[in-house]
Amino acid sequence: MDHHHHQQQHHQYDEGENDYRHQEDDWDRDLLLDPAWEKQQRKTFTAWCNSHLRKAGTQIENIEEDFRDGLKLMLLLEVISGERLAKPERGKMRVHKISNVNKALNFIASKGVKLVSIGAEEIVDGNAKMTLGMIWTIILRFAIQDISVEETSAKEGLLLWCQRKTAPYKNVNIQNFHISWKDGLGFCALIHRHRPELIDYGKLRKDDPMTNLNTAFDVAEKYLDIPKMLDAEDIVGTARPDEKAIMTYVSSFYHAFSGAQKAETAANRICKVLAVNQENEQLMEDYEKLASDLLEWIRRTIPWLENRVPENTMQAMQQKLEDFRDYRRLHKPPKVQEKCQLEINFNTLQTKLRLSNRPAFMPSEGKMVSDISNAWGSLEGAEKGYEEWLLNEIRRLERLDHLAEKFRQKAAIHEAWTNGKEEMLQRKDYETASLSDIKALLKKHEAFESDLAAHQDRVEQIAAIAQELNELEYYDSPSVNARCQQICDQWDSLGVLTQKRSEALQRTEKLLETIDQLYLEFAKRAAPFNNWMEGAMEDLQDTFIVHTIEEIQGLSTAHEQFKATLPEADKERQAILGIHNEIAKIVQTYHVNMAGTNPYTTINPQEINAKWDKVRQLVPQRDQALIEEHARQQNNERLRRQFANQANVIGPWIQTKMEEIGRISIEMHGTLEDQLTHLRQYEKSIVNYKPKIDQLEGDHQLIQEALIFDNKHTNYTMEHIRVGWEQLLTTIARTINEIENQILTRDAKGISQEQMNEFRASFNHFDRKRTGMMDAEDFRACLISMGYNMGEAEFARIMSIVDPNRLGLITFQAFIDFMSRETADTDTADQVMASFKVLAGDKNYILVDELRRELPPDQAEYCIARMTPYTGPDAVPGALDYMSFSTALYGESDL
Repeated sequence: MDHHHHQQQHHQYDEGENDYRHQEDDWDRDLLLDPAWEKQQRKTFTAWCNSHLRKAGTQIENIEEDFRDGLKLMLLLEVISGERLAKPERGKMRVHKISNVNKALNFIASKGVKLVSIGAEEIVDGNAKMTLGMIWTIILRFAIQDISVEETSAKEGLLLWCQRKTAPYKNVNIQNFHISWKDGLGFCALIHRHRPELIDYGKLRKDDPMTNLNTAFDVAEKYLDIPKMLDAEDIVGTARPDEKAIMTYVSSFYHAFSGAQKAETAANRICKVLAVNQENEQLMEDYEKLASDLLEWIRRTIPWLENRVPENTMQAMQQKLEDFRDYRRLHKPPKVQEKCQLEINFNTLQTKLRLSNRPAFMPSEGKMVSDISNAWGSLEGAEKGYEEWLLNEIRRLERLDHLAEKFRQKAAIHEAWTNGKEEMLQRKDYETASLSDIKALLKKHEAFESDLAAHQDRVEQIAAIAQELNELEYYDSPSVNARCQQICDQWDSLGVLTQKRSEALQRTEKLLETIDQLYLEFAKRAAPFNNWMEGAMEDLQDTFIVHTIEEIQGLSTAHEQFKATLPEADKERQAILGIHNEIAKIVQTYHVNMAGTNPYTTINPQEINAKWDKVRQLVPQRDQALIEEHARQQNNERLRRQFANQANVIGPWIQTKMEEIGRISIEMHGTLEDQLTHLRQYEKSIVNYKPKIDQLEGDHQLIQEALIFDNKHTNYTMEHIRVGWEQLLTTIARTINEIENQILTRDAKGISQEQMNEFRASFNHFDRKRTGMMDAEDFRACLISMGYNMGEAEFARIMSIVDPNRLGLITFQAFIDFMSRETADTDTADQVMASFKVLAGDKNYILVDELRRELPPDQAEYCIARMTPYTGPDAVPGALDYMSFSTALYGESDL
C-alpha cells in the first residue's frame, strides 16, 4: 500500500479539500442511510480496518463500539500512515476517551482532510452513522486519494484503472462503483488479468453472479491476502450495491496488484543491467573462442597448402585436387564468414561497451583483429599457385597411367589365362587314370598345345610396353619389370612342361592297354570263385536249431562232404592270384601308379585271401559246434526223461488227493471231530509230500536253463503241477476251517450230530453243481422243500443274512448259521453279568484277588487290564466295574 508520497502531498491537498467538500455534501445527504447500504458498509469497513489492524496483532468486532475509547482508532492510523501519533490516554473515563478520539481526528485533519460535522463525542457515544462516516474519510484519504492513473487520481483514477485492466474482457463493462460490479465478472476479470492461474475465466457465466462473486472473494482471500469484505448475497440482493463498500473492496485489489507491479519493475531494472553485462561478457567470450578457433585452423591449413611433393598415382593426385576444391568450396567459405563475423562482433561489442559506459574490450595476446588479418594474408599467399601445380602433375601422371594401365590389363589377361596352367601340366593325373581317361587326356592336351601357340603374340606386346615405361621413368618401373620378367620366365616354363606331359601321356596309354587285358582275365575267374567262397562261409556260419539226435547226425554228414572239395578250390585261388601278380610286376617295373582299380570287378586279391582264410578258420569251428550240439541233445533227452518220470507220478497223486478231500467234506462219515482228525492226517501226508515237489522244481529249472520247450514223455507241465499243488494246499486248509467252524456253530447253538448230518444231506442234495456251494435258485428250492412259504421280499431278506457280500452263493457254513438261528443257545451280556455277580459274592463290583482266585491266570489278567474302577456308593479301594465290562464284550457300549 502506498502510504508515503510525502512529495506529492502538498500540491494535492487543495485539490483534495475540494473533493472532500463534495464528498461531505454527499455524506450529509446520506445521513439517512439505506439500511442495506449501512449493512454493506459495516461489513466492508470492518474487514478493511481488520486487514490493517492485524499487522498490529489486533482486530475489531463491532465498528461503532470498538473505536469508542480511541485506542484502536489511533493504532489503525499509525499502521496505515506508518507514522507515530501522540501518546494515548490510558484512563477509562469519558474525558480520556474523548481526548484519544480527538488526537486521531487531529491527525486526520493534519493530512489535509476537513472533517465536517464529525465530533469526538459522537464517536465516543457510539454513533454508527458518524463512525462509518469517519472510517470512510480515512479510507478515502489513505486508500483512494493517492491512486494515480494517466493524469487522473482518487476515485476517477481507480475507475480508469479498473476499465484499463478489464478492457480485454468482452463481457465486463465498468462504468461506476455500484451496478457495474453486480454480476461478479468485474472482480473475476481483475484477478484473472493479474493471476490467470487462479481462475478458469472461460467457465464463468454472466447469468450466475453468485458463483462469480463467491469465486472472486474466496480466491482473493486465499491467494491475495484480501479479506472478504462483502457477501455475494449483499451485492446480488440489492438493486444498487453501496458505492463506498465497493470502492473500498476494489481499492484493496488495486493495492494488492500495484504492490506486485512495483517489485516487478525493480526486478526488471536489475535484470536489464545484469543482462547487458552478461551479454557483453558472452560477446567477449565468443570473440576469444572464435579468434582462437580461426587462428588454429589457419595454422593447421598453411603447411598443407605449401606441400608440393608430387604423388605417384593419378588417384592420389586427384584426391589432392579434390581435397583442395573441397577446401575452396566447403572449408574456406565458412572461415571467411567467421572472419567477417569476428570483425562485426568486435565492432558491435565496442559500440555496446561505449554506450553502456563500460571500458573498451582488449582481446588477449595475439588475438587482435590485426593479428587475424596478418594470419589470413599468409594463408592466401600459400594458396597461390597450388592449384596450377596440381593440374600440371595430373596431366603428367595421366600419360604414364595410360601406359601402365595398358600394361596391367594385358598382363592381367595373360596371367588369368596362365593361372593354374603349370599345375595342370605338372599334374600326375595320368598315373591314376583308367585307359579311357588317358585317351580323353591326350585329346585335351592336343587342344591345349594349339591354344598355347596362339598366346605367343601377347607376351611380346607386354615386353614392349614394359620397355617404354622404363624409358619414360615411370615411378613404379621396378614392379612393372619384375612382373614382365615373371611372365617371360613362366612362358618358357610352360613350353617345357607341355612337351614333358605329352610324352608321359603316350607312354602311360601303352602300359594301361596291357594291364587292361590282365584285369579282364582276373575278373572272369575271380567272380565265380568269390561266389563259391561266400556261399561256403554262409553255410559254415549258418545257425542251426535241432531238437533231436537224428537232425544233428544229418548236419554232420553234409559237412564231411563239403570238406572233401577244399584242395581243388585252393588250386583255383592260386591261379587267380598269379594273374594279379603279373599286373603288379608291370606296375613296379614301369612305375605306373595303380590308384585306379580293376574296372571289370570289385573283387581284389586281399578280399579273396581274407575270405579263403575265413573259410579255413570256419571249418574246424563248424566241426566243434556239431560235436557240442550232439552232446547237448543227448543231455536234453536225459533231462526230459528225468522230469517226465517224476511228473507222471506227482500229477495223478495230487488229483487223487483233491478228490478224496472233497469226498470227506461231503460224505459225513462219523462225527465232525472224526472228519477233522481224518483231514488233519491228510494235511500231514500232503505236507510230507513237499520235498518231491521241490525236487521236480529243481529238474524243471534245469530244463528251462537248457531251453527245452517240449517233452514227448509226459503231458504234465510244471505250471500244471504248481497250480494243482497250490489248489490242494488251499482246499485242505479251507476244508479243515469249514469243519472247525461247523463244530463252533454246533457247540454254540447246541445242534446234535444228527441235525448236522441232516443239514449236510439237504445241502449236498441241493448243491446240484457239486461245487460245495448253492446258488440262489438252489437255496430257494431247498427252503421250499423244508416248508418255508415266502414271497420275494422275505426271500431277499433271508438272502441278505446268508449272503451278506451279495456274491449270489451260499456256503455250507452260512446255511448252518441260518438253519440253527431259532434253536440258538448263545450267551448274552446279562448271562455274563450274572456269572460275574456269582464270582463277586453278590456284590455290584469285583476285587482283583477274586478274579485271580476264580479265573485262569491269563483270563484274570485280561479282565483286570480292561475293567474300569467301580464308582458306585458302596465302592471300596480296588473295586472294579464288571457290569460295564460285560456290556462292552457284546459291543453294546465303548469301554
